[in-house]
Amino acid sequence: MSDISSSRPGQDAPAVPPPVARAPRRHSWASGRVILALMLREMSTRYGRSPGGYLWAFLEPIGGILVLAIGFSLLIRTPPLGSSFILFFATGMLPFTLYQNIALAVAGAIGFSKGLLRYPIVTWVDSMIARFTLNALTSLLITFIVLLGLLEMTQTRVIIDIGPILLALSLATGLGLGIGALNCALQGMIVPWPMIWSVITRPLFIVSGIMIMYEDLPEVAQNFVWYVPQMHIAGIMRSGFYPNYSPAYVSIPYVLGFSLAALCLGLLLLGRFHRDILNNGR
Repeated sequence: MSDISSSRPGQDAPAVPPPVARAPRRHSWASGRVILALMLREMSTRYGRSPGGYLWAFLEPIGGILVLAIGFSLLIRTPPLGSSFILFFATGMLPFTLYQNIALAVAGAIGFSKGLLRYPIVTWVDSMIARFTLNALTSLLITFIVLLGLLEMTQTRVIIDIGPILLALSLATGLGLGIGALNCALQGMIVPWPMIWSVITRPLFIVSGIMIMYEDLPEVAQNFVWYVPQMHIAGIMRSGFYPNYSPAYVSIPYVLGFSLAALCLGLLLLGRFHRDILNNGR
């Protein structure tokens, strides 16, 4: 026998393998530095070579929203609420744009930082947090700039209730994070998923409360549109600008539950399959 207890005197005992050392845990400050570096990288990559730099991140969506609002205002003179169609359009469009920008940014987190994710210090969670933080802050700032500009330009006397406005923007931010995390996993696992998602959500602009109010729809359409979380967010947003408007159909727990369910499912899939997604190059 060759175990230690049966070794003869003067004979060297077999070497015992050293214990496997655990990988060093990363400090929170290191994670913060990685996230900040990823944010700066995205700013320089997306806007560093364009005229105006990061300022273009604000000018492009602001210009797009204003052009759409002015164009639709020429077709629809009398809005369902208030006297300014531009303000009515903006109160529905801005939270939808906030959700959409965050969802698209988070969905492309792994693909955008795929090369950096080969390094152990950079994780897919860092990439997702960096893209979410940068695009959420940018989109929220754009939202407030557009709203203040429209209120000043249209000279509309509006009694603003800041509570519902902040609630609607927070729900839109959370919904964008949840849908973005789920799509980040699905588009890495299913090759044609971006095209499938584009087809599924193509009518979303119509049924999100941007142009049409929930109360103006027939009952059959209401039974379907109620399950669109963006419709609830638009109703909450408008209740902050129109004191006489109280949307009875709004369900905050439904929007929160929908967002959390999408986020949890996306994180579970990413935690299980993120290595396969990176190795497959999707």
